[in-house]
Amino acid sequence: MAADLEKVRSTAQRVAGSYGLDVVDVEFVGGGKHRVLRVSIEKDAAGRAQLAAEAKAAAERGETPEDGAVPAAVLRGELSPEHLSGITHEDCERFSHDFGTVIDVEDLVPGAEYLLEVSSPGLDRRLSRKSEYERFQGSLVKLQTFQPVAGNRYWQGRLTAVHEGKITLDRSAIQAKGKAKKAAARAERAEEALVEIELANIEKAQLIPEL
Repeated sequence: MAADLEKVRSTAQRVAGSYGLDVVDVEFVGGGKHRVLRVSIEKDAAGRAQLAAEAKAAAERGETPEDGAVPAAVLRGELSPEHLSGITHEDCERFSHDFGTVIDVEDLVPGAEYLLEVSSPGLDRRLSRKSEYERFQGSLVKLQTFQPVAGNRYWQGRLTAVHEGKITLDRSAIQAKGKAKKAAARAERAEEALVEIELANIEKAQLIPEL
């Protein structure tokens, strides 16, 4: 019997919420004795706002964040604080212990053997829900569509808008490399750099880190 991922996710969020955390993604991979339940977590909105405020204050004092917890691009104002997960090793350990216990008690993952992996979503985090696309407007993304758009299924660009069930990508934001590509980019009209893609047509998408 396969695990009910929606139930697993809602239960994970219940546990995460008790620690001021949010569940970003849940996936079950592998089979047999090699099953892995992967959960990515981040601080909730209030926690991320506090982290951003602390990072700003540290930057104003000329301090450097310890252990690279806050990307330099955030401190320089080049990257939105929304990219911060704020997750520590201790957060992962605490959540993993409590969530693992709940999984076993409620038998959320049928079968005796599986590995639970808990981590932050990373700066190249996946996007799946409309709210995530709205949250990360202004960011660079790469995506793959189910059906080709203008003859292409693979796109990269800056996410400039989310509206009426579509997103808009500005492809000119991706730096062209090589003389030929640069010449082509200069020749391309501004309107041709923009592409609209239906949210329902996006198979997978993720952020492109800007550091």
